[in-house]
Amino acid sequence: MQAIAFAGRNRRELIRDPLTVAFGLGFPLVLLYLLSAIQRNVPVELFAVERLAPGAASFGLTFIALFSAMLISRDRSQSFMMRLCASPMRAGDFILGYLLPMLPIAEAQIAICYLAAAPLGFSLNLRALVSLLSLLPAAVLYIAIGLLCGTLLTDKQVGGVCGAALTNVCAWLSGVWFDLELLGEGFKSVCDALPFASAVSAARAAVSGNYAGMVQPLLIVSAYAAALMAIAVLVFHRRMKTGRL
Repeated sequence: MQAIAFAGRNRRELIRDPLTVAFGLGFPLVLLYLLSAIQRNVPVELFAVERLAPGAASFGLTFIALFSAMLISRDRSQSFMMRLCASPMRAGDFILGYLLPMLPIAEAQIAICYLAAAPLGFSLNLRALVSLLSLLPAAVLYIAIGLLCGTLLTDKQVGGVCGAALTNVCAWLSGVWFDLELLGEGFKSVCDALPFASAVSAARAAVSGNYAGMVQPLLIVSAYAAALMAIAVLVFHRRMKTGRL
């Protein structure tokens, strides 16, 4: 109940900053339409919408990491966090309270991306719904990254780490914008062992109806998400005990 009440407060904090949320929801759409326009003017199939839409939706989750990091780091920079630490809330309650309001935003972002892709030829069917749900572990993953960074870094530092750095890492290691095999089999193997490419692979497999192909990528993403969420709780707990929040 404490975590749910805290989640309600965090949800209200997000609503007070609608411009940032609107940017996070809208920026993947810009990339989606831009690359679709490029596809119409090239003779080979580089950005087929059935592959591009799940990739753009997954890439857009990097902004959820930034929102999470900014929210928790802003709280840490104020006396609000010090007062909360005097409450009976545990570290897990804090992390869950930050996680819960972020998940609906992440799923809304994915849904908006798929709806925007419909005029480009993307099929809004059961496969699209399964693909949306398959990105839920990826959403938890990116939120966990944001919460971990927000716990360790200041509100000024998280902009560079969860903004520029994470965006570039995701762009290069996820295979959203290009085929990873173009950079060699070794590079692809490394990317396949990381969660970014696996999140995209699971979403694309769902869109194509290859449900068996979703299993391994989802397991990889879920394992990383669970591990990073556990680390975020442990780090938050340690900093609470040492008074370094």
